[in-house]
Amino acid sequence: MRKHFSTLLKVGVTLLGLWFVLTRLDARAIGLALRSADLGWLLVSFLLVNAGVVLRAYRWLILIRSLNAAVTFGRLVTLYFVGGFFNTFLPSGFGGDVVRILEVSQDVPSGVAAGTVIIDRLTGLMMLFALSLLALPFRPPDFPPQLLAVIVGICVTGLAAGFIVLEGSLLERLSAILPERLLEAGNGFLPKTAAAVKECGWRAIGGALFISVLFNLLQACWWTTAGWALGLAIPYTYTLLVVPIFSLAMLIPSIGGLGVRELLAPVLFSGAGVPPEQAVALTLVVFGLEKLSGLLGGPVYLYTTLRNGRKPAPDNSP
Repeated sequence: MRKHFSTLLKVGVTLLGLWFVLTRLDARAIGLALRSADLGWLLVSFLLVNAGVVLRAYRWLILIRSLNAAVTFGRLVTLYFVGGFFNTFLPSGFGGDVVRILEVSQDVPSGVAAGTVIIDRLTGLMMLFALSLLALPFRPPDFPPQLLAVIVGICVTGLAAGFIVLEGSLLERLSAILPERLLEAGNGFLPKTAAAVKECGWRAIGGALFISVLFNLLQACWWTTAGWALGLAIPYTYTLLVVPIFSLAMLIPSIGGLGVRELLAPVLFSGAGVPPEQAVALTLVVFGLEKLSGLLGGPVYLYTTLRNGRKPAPDNSP
C-alpha cells in the first residue's frame, strides 16, 4: 500500500506541475521551440549525458577498488546504464540503485555491493547540496523566498547527515545505541554503510566527492548545449549556478523531476533573459535526453541477463 501511495504521489505531483505550467504559459510557443530544436546540438547533449553515466561509473569504481573487489570498469558502466533503464521505467530515482546492488552482488559480497552503492549515491548528493548552497547567492532577484528557505533547509540537513555517515565513527557510535529493530531496517542499511565507510577510507571517499564535482560541471555542459539546440545563448557560468537547483528538485516526489523543474525554470532562467516558454522547453528537452539515455540500458540488461542465464532483477523499488 505504501509503495502504491508513493507512486501515485509522484504521478500526481508531476501532472499537477505540468498542468499549472501549461495553463499559465503559451503551450504553442513551447511546442514550437521543441520542434525547431537543432538536431546536431541535441546529439552533442545526448553524448554528454551518456558521458555523465560513464563518469559516475568511475566514481563507483573508486569505491569498489578501495575494498579490493575485483569488478571491471566496463561491468560498472554496464550496471549504471541498467540502473538508468530501471529509473526510466520506475517512478523512483532509487529503483536503479536497488538493481545495481542486486546485479553487482553477483561479483562481490552483498555487503560490499550495498555499501558502495550507498556511498556512491551519498557523495553525489552531498556535492549537489554543497553546489546548490553556493549557487543560491547568485539566484535571480524574484526567486521565491519560501523556496529559498526550503532549499537551504534541505541542503544543510543533507550535508550534516552526509557528514555523520561519511565520518564513520559517528555512525558507528549511533549504530551502537540504536535498537536492534532499527539496525535491521532497510536490510541492515546502517551497519552495512558504517562497514563500507570504514573500509573505503577517506582517500576513496575524497576521490568520489571530486568525481561528483566533475559530474556537476559536465551536467551544466549538457544543459548549456541543450540550450544552444533551442537557440538560447545562456552563459555556461549561469547554467552552472542554476543546474544544481534543478537537480535538487528531483528529490521532490515526481517522475524524474518532471513538472517540478518546469515550475522552477521560468524563475531560474529569468536572470539570463530567457522567456518562460523557452525555459520550460529547455527543461523538457533535458528530461527527454536523460530518459532516452536511460532507455539504452534496456537492451544491455536483456543481453547480459540472457547471456548469464539469470532471471531479471525483481522490482524492489520503494
